[in-house]
Amino acid sequence: MAVVKGPLFSIGASGTVAGSIVYSIWKGRPYVRQHAVPANPKSQAQLGVRAALRFLSQYWESLDEATQADWIEPAAVSNISPFNAFVQYNMLRWGLFTTPSQLYPATEIDTPGTITFDSATAGVRSITLSVTVTVLEDNWGIAIFRDLETAFVPSRNNAVRFIPAVTADTFTWLDTPLAPGVAQFYRAASFSLDGTFDVLVTEKTATPTN
Repeated sequence: MAVVKGPLFSIGASGTVAGSIVYSIWKGRPYVRQHAVPANPKSQAQLGVRAALRFLSQYWESLDEATQADWIEPAAVSNISPFNAFVQYNMLRWGLFTTPSQLYPATEIDTPGTITFDSATAGVRSITLSVTVTVLEDNWGIAIFRDLETAFVPSRNNAVRFIPAVTADTFTWLDTPLAPGVAQFYRAASFSLDGTFDVLVTEKTATPTN
């Protein structure tokens, strides 16, 4: 509900009126605009961008101080924060279908972990994936790709998840919501701390139930 002061004279107002117009203040000046509901696009390409952004945003805080400090210099060049420099640089890498790097610049000399794609288990409008890092090496994460066709070629447009994986362990991810009765095909690959992408492992498939 909008809060107004002297509405007949437009002295001040803030909030939404009837779900159609919004009153607010910008730089000390009152203004009004049309109320718009943000779009929530879910095209395959947009999901790939979101997967990369989610990974980078969530795991910046897990980097040690020395690694975060590595981003101070590139941040200063663009007058942005080290976090924003980290995200910006790695999203540019992802645009070239190259995985993220903790280091600046990415050296791509580390060895990604060895992984096995254990299973894809169907559930109600969902599929649970299980991937195991059997040999850790310099691993940082696991990239998951999904398509509706078998033997598909993984790309940044069919990536759906980046799973952090810095231990030799089994990692699971619940992919939901999915259309029931429609088979989903998955590929996975590990990537290292400095942005080295490993080869893809065997494809898995499952079909969500009602």
